[in-house]
Amino acid sequence: MQPQKIISLVPSITQLLFDLGLQEQIVGRTKFCIHPADKIKNIPTIGGTKNLDLKKIIALNPDLIFATKEENEKAQVEELQNQFNIYIKDVCNLEDNYNMISDIGKLTHTETRADAIILKTKDNFKKLKEISNKPVTNKRALYLIWRKPYMTIGSDTFIHSMMESIGLENVFGNSIRYPVIDNLSLVKDMDIQLVLLSSEPYPFKENHIAEIRIQLPAAKILLVDGEYFSWYGSRIMESPEYFEKLLQQID
Repeated sequence: MQPQKIISLVPSITQLLFDLGLQEQIVGRTKFCIHPADKIKNIPTIGGTKNLDLKKIIALNPDLIFATKEENEKAQVEELQNQFNIYIKDVCNLEDNYNMISDIGKLTHTETRADAIILKTKDNFKKLKEISNKPVTNKRALYLIWRKPYMTIGSDTFIHSMMESIGLENVFGNSIRYPVIDNLSLVKDMDIQLVLLSSEPYPFKENHIAEIRIQLPAAKILLVDGEYFSWYGSRIMESPEYFEKLLQQID
């Protein structure tokens, strides 16, 4: 039987649920679940991804809750597990994402739509690979997600996987999760050719480019839409088209 009351604790999974045709079953979402923008406002919020309003969730009495290890706090998820059916996934790469979409399709009896999303995503990334094999993309890149202090990403993140998909070498690929960089000038000897400033979670803007250029004068610096690098689920279907345009800027 298809679950009738679903709560999503993850923005990208919320969008996936809509794309699976489950909008009528979603009874709760986080304040960071912003897609699809024209429909999401009708869904009640239950706090942020890391500071859930457990009382609201309990009152909604969901049949199924979706969470991930990356987005949600372990203690809160474990507390909810005592009362509710929760699906938890750690999504670090495209294969993890395909498995997650397939699992959610089975749990919600939307396998046909889930399979279609997976096939379309694979096809889009296959086409992108033909483009990203060009030598121009073989650049050593620094992807910044935070400022004061600067923070970047390691090899166990979905963003790292997306960088690889367009042929970029993550200069912090030997690290895990989110390394802190106190002073960018200290990483000059890492031969950083490209700096990508994400729109999220820290909203880097044009004025930050000059600030970073002073510390890394030899690198090309670009603002990027973080959603295309970090939102998995069905959202990632659109990433190859965005990456193709980004490759032109890198070139």
